[in-house]
Amino acid sequence: MSAIESRLAELGLTLPEPAAPVAAYVPVVVAGGLAHVSGQLPFVEGKLVTGRLGEDVDLESGIEAAQACGVMILAQLKAALGSLDRVERVVKLGAFVNSSADFTDQPKIANGASELMVAVFGEAGKHARSAVGVPVLPLGAAVEVDAIVAVRPA
Repeated sequence: MSAIESRLAELGLTLPEPAAPVAAYVPVVVAGGLAHVSGQLPFVEGKLVTGRLGEDVDLESGIEAAQACGVMILAQLKAALGSLDRVERVVKLGAFVNSSADFTDQPKIANGASELMVAVFGEAGKHARSAVGVPVLPLGAAVEVDAIVAVRPA
């Protein structure tokens, strides 16, 4: 078992089957030592988390949705790289939060994914980030997170 897989087990996390793209794109592109991970949606127990923060999704559910996006990012990276031990550093996460006009806690929601990366990769999981409120996301998702990750050669 790899070091990162051991860490996932310690955290009680099992990576799901990577989600198939919902449109004309690929889940991960590796170029110039960086893996660019397309936006991932939050699936919890196989069900997409939908709704809008500040309306019908509470803060805790939003944080859990962002963490689920982070888990799917890890699943996509493992599928693309063969091993999460190839991750050198999480460079940047972009979090998009389906939120009402008066909702301003997007950074707290994004912490669900950010804290997961640090829990899994330690110092190498610390990253730059954006957390943006949007009026709608694909399929009505509550949160979407994308990533840029520095990778070691195979």
